Amino acid sequence: MRSMCNNTTNTTNITCSVDTSQGLAYCPLFLLGFLVNGAALRAFIAKRDSWTDTHVYIINLVIADSTLILFLPFRIFDAFFCLPKTYLCSFLLSIHYINMYASILTTAAISVHRYLAIRFPLQARSWRKKKETAFAVCLLIWSFLVIICTIYREENNPKNLWTCYERCKNSPLDAKLISIMVSLGFLSPLLIIVFCSSQIIAILLKVDDRSGEKKSTIGIVTANMVVFFICYTPIHVGFLVNYFAPLPENWHVVHTRAHLYLLVSEWIASTNCCFDSISYYFLLMKFYSKAVGAQ
Repeated sequence: MRSMCNNTTNTTNITCSVDTSQGLAYCPLFLLGFLVNGAALRAFIAKRDSWTDTHVYIINLVIADSTLILFLPFRIFDAFFCLPKTYLCSFLLSIHYINMYASILTTAAISVHRYLAIRFPLQARSWRKKKETAFAVCLLIWSFLVIICTIYREENNPKNLWTCYERCKNSPLDAKLISIMVSLGFLSPLLIIVFCSSQIIAILLKVDDRSGEKKSTIGIVTANMVVFFICYTPIHVGFLVNYFAPLPENWHVVHTRAHLYLLVSEWIASTNCCFDSISYYFLLMKFYSKAVGAQ
């Protein structure tokens, strides 16, 4: 068992042991994510002279995923050697969740952008300042997340941490912050993605085209929606469960089921960084223009 919080004084024990399971889980995730996102960044930078509004959204998604991946070595090191609970941990937690939600919100923005282009193909071609609008949307996403993080910065204060990456079990997140994370950070984007994806699929199914590309486009849109749901639903359920679940008397010496569930769901959410670059690259770069042209 690693360091533990005192349920009365909120101080921490200096005892710390490794958590090999977390280290082994995040190592392959880091390696795969580094390769996939590195390749995506290289591809986009090489074609930066021909960027469109679509490219802007995708590069913002890749930046969010890449940043999350690049900071995973700290989590791996903590799992094997235990980082001291300092403000570095507060920074690492903020970086992790800011980039996770930047990825979520950018994915929702891409879904809206893709839906509008397929639903209104002729109008979309005549819209002006599309690239500037994409930049503004991405900037708004980052600004919103930084503001929320600044307002609730004390939530990640070292005194509230059990380990560098784990909160004290007797010090749950603020209820208002949880409501923002679940409603604005997950449920709203999920509803947007489900609506836009279902509408895109319906539009494409009406197109008199039996080509393999149409089937591939529908398959990828469906896969994006399913992967988003699978990756991000568990962690938001975990936030709620850990807030409402009662603590057993020996909570400070054992991992509760709710806490273990949250750790696993955090890893599942992080895997989305690997799926994003693959799925959206092929969807928006290979099939996007032809799907629109089929209208």
